[in-house]
Formats: sequence, structure tokens, C-alpha cells
Amino acid sequence: MRSTVAKLAIGLAITAIGMFGADSQVGTWKLNVAKSKTTNANSLTSRTEVYEVTPDGGVKVSRTDQRKDGTSPKYSQVFKYDGKDYPVTGAQYDTISAKRIDANTTSYEVKKTGGKYRTAGRIAVSKDGKTKTQTVEGTDADGKPITSTLVYDKQ
Repeated sequence: MRSTVAKLAIGLAITAIGMFGADSQVGTWKLNVAKSKTTNANSLTSRTEVYEVTPDGGVKVSRTDQRKDGTSPKYSQVFKYDGKDYPVTGAQYDTISAKRIDANTTSYEVKKTGGKYRTAGRIAVSKDGKTKTQTVEGTDADGKPITSTLVYDKQ
């Protein structure tokens, strides 16, 4: 009986480590503006992102932006890497879907339901875990094309 309980406890611990330790994006990231480039007219002058694992195995991302026009939006999103749409609050888009490609790479799509804003991208975390690069292509709220390569440093 004790060996069965011990095996279950060890199995549960290994599963938890696999679920919660596998996301290389977890932590705080700051945008490196000097290394980033975008065609967006109201580009970022700073951004901080905080990635946290949720109890159900999802991810919560909280962002604080500073834009050229002086606005400083804050928004958050909670999603899983299952390709399904999840709601977003406070952003120029209202849904996000994401899929894990490998341990360090994620693809995603964000869109405004009934609107023109739609972007798709890829996030890659470096092998040493210190740099994150996000590539984005799509259309802004006015339907104009945008492309971005955003580079972040782990804090």
C-alpha cells in the first residue's frame, strides 16, 4: 500500500513539473526597443510582459505598454496552448489562440471579432532563456498591413 501511494506521489510530482516547468516564457520580460522594429505608426516605446502559469495548466499574460502617442494601455489574457480562442481584456483585439510548436516556440493569432484587426505570429525563446523574439504579421484596426519583430530581455 505504501509503495503504491509513494508511486502515485512521485508520478504526480513529475507530472506537475512537466506541466508547470515546461513553459520557457514564464517570468517577466521587457521590450528591447533598440533591437525591435515595427511598421506600426503608433509603435511601442516600452512594454513589460509578465507570464504566469494558471492552476488549470494555462498561461496568464499581463502587459503594460507605453506608446508613441503617450497612451499606456494595460491588458491581460489567459489562454491554453490548444488552438482555441480565448477572450482578452483591454487590448485592441478581443481573442487569442495559441499552439506550442516546441519547448521554446509558440505560434499564435489575435483578432478583433467583427473588426479588421488580426495578426498572427511566432514567439521563440532563446536556448539560454534570456531573450524572447516575437515576429508578427497582420492588419491593424484600419486594415493597414503591419509587421513587427519585437525582442525582449528576461528580467
